[in-house]
Amino acid sequence: MEFSKVYLVGIGGIGMSAVARYFKHEGKAVAGYDRTASPLTESLEREGIAVHYEDDPRLIPEPFRIKAETLVVYTPAVPEDHRELEWFRSAGFEVVKRSRVLGVIAAGKYVMAVAGTHGKTTTTTMTAHFNAVAGDGGSAFLGGISKNFDSNLVLGKGNRLAVEADEFDRSFLQLYPDAAVVTAADADHLDIYGTHEAVKEAFSAFVSQIRKGGTLVIRKGVDIDIRNPDIRVYRYAFDTPCDFYARNIRLLEGGYYEFDLVCPDRTVERLRLGIPGRINVENAVAAMALVWCAGFDEAKLREAAATFAGVKRRFDFYINTPKAVYVDDYAHHPQELRAALVSLREMFPGRRITAVFQPHLYTRTRDFADGFARALSLADEAILLPIYPARELPIEGVDSEMILKGISCPKRIVPKEELPKVLEQADTDVLVTFGAGDIDRYCEEIASRLHRKYGV
Repeated sequence: MEFSKVYLVGIGGIGMSAVARYFKHEGKAVAGYDRTASPLTESLEREGIAVHYEDDPRLIPEPFRIKAETLVVYTPAVPEDHRELEWFRSAGFEVVKRSRVLGVIAAGKYVMAVAGTHGKTTTTTMTAHFNAVAGDGGSAFLGGISKNFDSNLVLGKGNRLAVEADEFDRSFLQLYPDAAVVTAADADHLDIYGTHEAVKEAFSAFVSQIRKGGTLVIRKGVDIDIRNPDIRVYRYAFDTPCDFYARNIRLLEGGYYEFDLVCPDRTVERLRLGIPGRINVENAVAAMALVWCAGFDEAKLREAAATFAGVKRRFDFYINTPKAVYVDDYAHHPQELRAALVSLREMFPGRRITAVFQPHLYTRTRDFADGFARALSLADEAILLPIYPARELPIEGVDSEMILKGISCPKRIVPKEELPKVLEQADTDVLVTFGAGDIDRYCEEIASRLHRKYGV
């Protein structure tokens, strides 16, 4: 790909913005379109990247209208009838998906890929941080904003490249990793795949692309067909004995954990994770296993674990005091909600949990309404927002009420604009907000109101 300019359609997506930043760092001129302004697009604009928010080919900056000099990158979340995308295609520009570009960037690197229907963003971000502190450094493309790097893009020395391998639209099949983690292969994105079997088949195809002599680290119990005879296969778990697992797990004040990491060749004792949550211990085991494949400094791994600051919107604590707790999480699948609520129960025994959930996509709500209801019933109170549609049009008969009617604890639906005021007036103890839509736009206001209310 020889070009001096890159135009991104859907530039505000978490993965697309990382690609934009990468090409800006490489000296390319970068610009793009997104549907709405967001903190991510505002950051890109501050970094000198032109972004506009109306789908109009006339708004494409003049320098990016030169076919021989411009590569056009798009996300599959953008509809095929997008006017700017149609203009570039009809004019004969080279137009490629983000996943293909990521595959080209990864060529020649030692690729450490994290795939899975849950947990991949935190695990990839841990891998990047552990590489930087305890490994040989390297770069990373992340699916969230790392608090350690304050970015979704890490540009470091060394040949290691940590990549979040996204199963959406089968994007991860553009990658040929040297080592890979698979955290889960649950039914998800059924609007794309149709069936759970098709999801598992895609993960099997991803595993088959691990390079000869490479390594797969897969969560114990994940059921996919591993048909790559030229790789090593290891299992990992939270505390079930296998190739990689945690033992002597100790819950500390505030929901933090200390544990020993058992590896095939050694045990690393007394690791203390810098963020709270049982679920993050399991993510850390997976990330440490991936770094083990490439090599790490044992003493520095302790430092890496202790200094990991987390990922924005992944079990992200705004308040953590005996008076009040507020955590925000990107969870948008029943298994993710269940895992987060189980973690909160263990961390804060005997305390009252209020769970707020903004369903993401009409199809996902339709397909998993019962699962969402069962998961949210683990809370003491559940508050639902209307469905965030993202790329979808409404489906008749599909709404948040589908979930609400199956929840067994006290429950209600509120308009999202009223959420901060509703929560300020409610009797909350441990509060968690869930969702992959725009619920995060209210987190700072919610936290500010709770700080004033409880004096914390």
